[in-house]
Amino acid sequence: MNRAATGLDKYRHIVVEGPIGVGKTSLARRLAEHLNAALLLEHPEQNPFLERFYQDMERYALPTQLFFLFQRLNQLRELTQIDMFSQVTVADFLLDKDPLFARLTLGNDELHLYQQIYASLSPQAPRPDLVIYLQAQTETLVERVRRRGAEFERLISETYLSLVADSYNRFFYHHTGTPVLIVNSERLNFVDRPADFGLLLERIAAMRGQREFFNLGE
Repeated sequence: MNRAATGLDKYRHIVVEGPIGVGKTSLARRLAEHLNAALLLEHPEQNPFLERFYQDMERYALPTQLFFLFQRLNQLRELTQIDMFSQVTVADFLLDKDPLFARLTLGNDELHLYQQIYASLSPQAPRPDLVIYLQAQTETLVERVRRRGAEFERLISETYLSLVADSYNRFFYHHTGTPVLIVNSERLNFVDRPADFGLLLERIAAMRGQREFFNLGE
C-alpha cells in the first residue's frame, strides 16, 4: 500500500485510546493490518492483580496500577529500538493517560507514591504522532464488555465504567500533548463495516488541527 497516496504517511506512531470496552484494541488491529504496521497492545490478562482488583479495588489498586505502568513502559522501550523511519507502529494505549486510573482508585498516600514513580519513568516514553480517542455511552460500554466475555472483566460494575468514561472525557478535553481525533463510536463499526473504516481513514488524512471530531453524518 502507498501510504503517501492515502495521506497517512506523516504518522509513524498512532495510538488508539478510550475507556474499557470501547473497541480500541479492535481498531488498533484493523489499522495495523491496513497500514502494514507493527502492533503494540496492552495485555491486561497478564496482570496477576487485575481480577482481585475488581473484587476489592481499595486493596489491590496500587499493585494493579504499578504492574500496568511497568508493562507499558517496557513495551514503549522496545518501541524506541525500532527504526521509526522504516516501521509504522499502532498501539492501543497512551502512557500519558496512565495517571487517570490512579486518581480514580488510589488513596492519597498511594497516589503520591505512584505519582513519584510515574514522574521518574514517563519521560522515557516516545510521543505518538496521532491519538484516536474513541467515545461511547456507558450503556454501550457495558454491553460491549459483557459481549466479549473476558473472565477478568466479569466483575466490572456499570458505576466504575461510568467513572472511567467520564475521566477519559475530562482527560482528553484538556490534553494538548499530541494531535487528537475524537471519535463518537456509537454508530460506527470499524471492524465489520469497511465503509465506516474508510470514513475514518479519510478523516485522519484530512486532519489539520491539534483536535478534531468525527461523528457519523458530519
